[in-house]
Amino acid sequence: MTAEMEALERRMDSLQAEVRRAMVAGDRDLARALRAELNECRSQWEASLTELEGQAPEPAGSHGAQGPILPVREQVHQVLTLLGAPAAPKLVIAIHDALFAGLLPGARLTSLRRDEERSFRSAPYARPYYICAALTAELLSPARGLLAVSTWPMDRRIVGPLSPRVDFLTAAIRVAERFRDLYRGNSGVSPESRRLLWRFAANIPRAAQSASTINPDEIIVAARAELAVHERADSEQRAESALRARAQLDDAEQLFGTGLRLSRLTSADG
Repeated sequence: MTAEMEALERRMDSLQAEVRRAMVAGDRDLARALRAELNECRSQWEASLTELEGQAPEPAGSHGAQGPILPVREQVHQVLTLLGAPAAPKLVIAIHDALFAGLLPGARLTSLRRDEERSFRSAPYARPYYICAALTAELLSPARGLLAVSTWPMDRRIVGPLSPRVDFLTAAIRVAERFRDLYRGNSGVSPESRRLLWRFAANIPRAAQSASTINPDEIIVAARAELAVHERADSEQRAESALRARAQLDDAEQLFGTGLRLSRLTSADG
């Protein structure tokens, strides 16, 4: 497993350099193909990492005096990958504390997105992924306080009026599934995990009767039922805004958003 991951890491490093050269040369078709291969390698690496995580002897949610076992950006990436939707730093920290090993210092998240943007602008695509911003559907500006992953499709990084609820329900399903898989047949549920699951259940109709009788399967069923009501309308608006973003924004703006330039241009055109 380790040798396979090392080979993938070497290939990702090589692909990143090739993408950068293609972008500098102005060959967007080649860059797009290379990025697709890079994303595939990254997906394989993530799958291998998840498998290694499952083999780790330290139980999820346990904490000691030691510091982080991964860099902060990788810890945030772990959580966002689990959620599959943009999330605020407080939620990222809560989920990490409940379901992952090690410590995630909240103070480090304050400047993370700005640091990622500076890194991207100084050397585009030099990293396998970036912790970036979710973008508002209307103005394509950074959504306040929401983190996303650069490798997600554009429409998943867009947030419209229905998106906060859709993303909450999506996250609830993902967390409940993770909780169920981690603690199946195991009575040693950590207090952090139980509190986290209750936070989701308490905000979904028919997801739980009380904090002492939380059932992950009930949360999943209830969240999916409500998600079916909102998901189509939300997806359509996100897809429409994503098309506009790809047409109007440069690479950096597609990841980190733009200011008032687009709205001013629209006003001028009108």
